[in-house]
Order: sequence, then structure tokens, then C-alpha cells
Amino acid sequence: MPSPLPPTPVLLAERVPVLLSCALSCAGSALLLCSQALWPELRTRPRQLLLHLSLADLLSALSYFYGVLRDFQGTSWDCVLQGALSTFANTSSFFWTMAIALYLYLSIVRGSPAGQGLLWGFHAVSWGVPLATMVAAVALRKIGYDASNVSVGWCWVNLDAEDRLLWMLLAGKLWEILAYVTLPVLYLLIRKHINRAHAALSEYRPILPAAPALQPRASVADKKLILIPLIFIFLRIWSTVRFVLTLCDSPAVQNPVLVVLHGIGNTFQGGANCILFVLCTRAVRARLLALLCCSPSAELPWPGQGPPGSWQHPQTHRDGDKDKDLDVPGQTKPLLPST
Repeated sequence: MPSPLPPTPVLLAERVPVLLSCALSCAGSALLLCSQALWPELRTRPRQLLLHLSLADLLSALSYFYGVLRDFQGTSWDCVLQGALSTFANTSSFFWTMAIALYLYLSIVRGSPAGQGLLWGFHAVSWGVPLATMVAAVALRKIGYDASNVSVGWCWVNLDAEDRLLWMLLAGKLWEILAYVTLPVLYLLIRKHINRAHAALSEYRPILPAAPALQPRASVADKKLILIPLIFIFLRIWSTVRFVLTLCDSPAVQNPVLVVLHGIGNTFQGGANCILFVLCTRAVRARLLALLCCSPSAELPWPGQGPPGSWQHPQTHRDGDKDKDLDVPGQTKPLLPST
């Protein structure tokens, strides 16, 4: 591997938008957590997994905020602490993102609701692997100053380490690249299954009472299935680009536009999840507006309410229900358009 590049200067004009992104991500993650605490009806299984993802994103954004604000110029105790926390939280975020996609795939496509064993497995992998990696990296003194060539002011893997490539992969890049492949495949399989279900029932719609006509456009739920991996890749790809440029010893790694995109992409995941699963979810948005306006909201329906064990096919929803996202109630079959 080529020798490390000179340090990348992070100018104030580059730090400000990244700090703003960190703040918005913290606010978005906090809003997701608050919505879970305020409304027990919202605690479906996928959103319980989303709760853990939000915790990881919140810790990640907080640690990145400190790192960008501090703009480390060398390895220090707080550099190691910040780098360890961000490594743990960022890697955990990758695992929880893939866990949610896998859960939805198993529930919707395979039709097998996840048992406690699988959920404990999600916890063991999504918290355990990042924790073990962080402890090993700190114990072996692999966390430290990285000259902002693979970060934006914060600390990560020390570029002076001889086996820095191995630790960069273990401390995040390997799991990030795995998510690039896993998420699109799983969500495309889910969407393909939903489209097949629509096609299979379309011939029965004329004889069903009050059956809606087939719509040529995809529902908002279907669009979210495409947006989730696309947003993830768009946010994270810039850090991978700078990672590859650093490995190639290319001076393009110091390009200011790339630096800002890298900083925003690494820190805005919590904000993006809030936009998708709170602001763009009609039921949650209505409750928030009612809460802010001090209006009664008890009569607002929640996706997933109904008799236990019931399963509503996505085809039988009214057009007005199409902007729910994808929630799968705890032990029931998936209620397709709602997340």
C-alpha cells in the first residue's frame, strides 16, 4: 500500500455544512426515538429494529460532531475515544440497516415472521461485532489520527499503522461495501414479490366489491423500497470514493467537494431515516402535526391496527392508504404498505 498522503486541510467552509448535517441527523434520530416513546401503537417489529438503528445513528452523529468541531491534528486521548465511538456506532448502523432489510425480506417474501432467536441474532451481530472490532482496534492501538484523508476532521484508523488497510476494512469499509450489495438485492426481491402479488390478484378485482382499479404508478410504499438502498448508497459512496483514492495515493482525495460530500454522507443517515419514516409517513406525520397544534389525535388510525393474526394484502388497500410505508406487525404477516 502506498505511503500516506499529506494531511487534508478541512476549512471552516467545509466544516460548517458537515456540523449542520450532524445536528440535523441528531434531531432526526431523536425524533424517531421520541415517536416510539410517545405512541406505543407505533412499536411494530420493523420500527423496533429502526429504533436500534436510530440509537446507532444518534451516537454516530454525536461522535462525528465532536470530531469535526475539534478538527484533530494528531492522536490524543479524545481522538482515540471519538474514533472508537464513531467506529462502533457507524459499523452498528450498517448492521442494523441490513438487519431491517433481511427482516422485511423474510416476513414479506418468505412469509415467515421472525422468532426471538433471529431477533437475538440481530442484536448479537449488530452490537457484538462492532463492539469486538472497536475493543480490538483500541487495544492494538489502531485508532488514531488519519490526517482527514479518510475522514473529515474526525479520527478513525491511524494511517501510520502498517496493517491500516486491514483495519479500515474491519472497522467499517468491509461492512459498508457488503451493504452496497445486500440492500439493493433484498429490496428489489421484496418489490418484485409485491408486484407479483398485485399481478396475481388483478384478475379478481372486477368481481371484488369496491375493488379499486389498478394504478399504473407504483405506490409510495413501493417507491420507498427503491429509495432506501438508493439513499444509503448515495450518502455513503463518497466515503468509499475517498477511501479508494487514499489507497491509490491520489491527490484528488483532498478535493473540497468530495470532502464535504463525504462529511455530509457519513453524518446524515439519521436525518434521512427521519425523513423517510417520520415526515414521509402519513400516520406519523398526522400525529406529529396534531401534537404540535395541540389537537386531539386519538381518533387517527395507525397502520397495522386490527384483529391479531389478520393480514391485509397490499392490493386491497384503498388509494388513500397508499402513502403508508412498510410496517410488519410483531407476530403477524406483513401489512404491506406501511414502514
